[in-house]
Amino acid sequence: MQEIQFDLDREFVELCNLLKLCGLADSGGQGKLWVGEGRVKVDGQVELRKTAKIRDGQLVEIGDSRILVKAI
Repeated sequence: MQEIQFDLDREFVELCNLLKLCGLADSGGQGKLWVGEGRVKVDGQVELRKTAKIRDGQLVEIGDSRILVKAI
């Protein structure tokens, strides 16, 4: 399993953009597609909102990758 820590420098990041910023998705569009297909979980629950606001302390999972979001 790939563990990624994302350093959050603002109040939130949109889910589709987080996938792109972490290098998992080639584009925000690809991130939106994956979210729409139900492939992404936030805090253990499938998240279908492409622009869900991801905040400090949340855990995002897709495939064998986990992203822990931490405020800096």
